Amino acid sequence: MSSTPSTTPASKLFAPRVSVEQVEEGNVLAPKFDADGLLPCVTTDADTGDVLMLGYMNAEALQRTIATGEAHYWSRSRQCLWRKGDTSGLVQKVAELRVDDDQDAVWLRVRVGGSGASCHVGYRSCFYRAVEFGAPSENPAQLTFTETSRTFDPHEVYGDAPNPTQL
Repeated sequence: MSSTPSTTPASKLFAPRVSVEQVEEGNVLAPKFDADGLLPCVTTDADTGDVLMLGYMNAEALQRTIATGEAHYWSRSRQCLWRKGDTSGLVQKVAELRVDDDQDAVWLRVRVGGSGASCHVGYRSCFYRAVEFGAPSENPAQLTFTETSRTFDPHEVYGDAPNPTQL
């Protein structure tokens, strides 16, 4: 597995970006990775449309996702390529992969194996809290849980694996 993101796609799977018309209206994949070699990737449940997570892909992660039909990401915290579900068993099977208009972001519609959860904290979605509006400016904004219970126990699933959340 790669230890750094690639800034230039090494695969013929991606076309060179030659014109705005080709990128916006063409029928070839010509992704634009950022300065760190990454594309943001929004992942939603293929059946409900619920947002499950936001991740990042480097060229290799995008290539592997296309080749296998399973979601692969670049972990910015661990600095490595990872297949979603390798540790947890919660593999994301891709139902559809879309790119945005200028091909600098990806949207995956997935079906998740196991409990159907995608969050390493144990919730179904990584977006399990909502921000309350109207909080006084001298206090931190308050969060409300939108999921009332975890789908799985992260300690049982991940054991000693390091938590990817960084302070």
